[in-house]
Amino acid sequence: MPFPPSPWRLTGDMVVSLWRIPTGDLPSWPLPPGVRPWVVRRRATLVTFWVDYRPGGVLAYREFLVALAVRHGHRFAASTVAAWVDDDRALAGGRALWGIPKEQGTITFRADSRSARAALTAAGTPAVRLAYQDVLRLPFRLPARARLIQHLSDGTECRVPLRISGRPSLGRSRVTTEPEAPWSVLARHRPLLSLALRDFRSTVGSSAV
Repeated sequence: MPFPPSPWRLTGDMVVSLWRIPTGDLPSWPLPPGVRPWVVRRRATLVTFWVDYRPGGVLAYREFLVALAVRHGHRFAASTVAAWVDDDRALAGGRALWGIPKEQGTITFRADSRSARAALTAAGTPAVRLAYQDVLRLPFRLPARARLIQHLSDGTECRVPLRISGRPSLGRSRVTTEPEAPWSVLARHRPLLSLALRDFRSTVGSSAV
């Protein structure tokens, strides 16, 4: 499946939520050697991303991604532990270039100037739904940088730089799903922080991978 080379420059809207989840509620996700979850007071930190990548970037698709905050040596990073997309090229490129464990799903993302609703349906699992509402719109563009630590298919470690900027709004969000769903843990907890990042511009990866 052809896909764009690294880096990917992408644009669109997203809803990001930060979660503090008891470690006993989380699956035992495989992580690269030397990488361990960042745990404070027996709670791990998850970050979820519901994203509508729009035309204007190298690909246009929708995604639901879950990242775990980790320690990599003496540094903090994140590792994608689950992701679903509705585009074959995004799936193949994410896996081949950066070892992001993308799966195929049906994703909807509807947003207006103050709210957003999204849903994921994937084979064999109940639907997961997001409802988001703005509380405070911030009058500036927010820039951010991060990095992912992933495993490529041959077992080697891959470090993925991320850069993004967009118009942020703080808000409230809620995830709903069935009790037996893999992500029912998100429905049982409230996120510590949620924000919408509208009209974002992002770069994933570097020219030399």
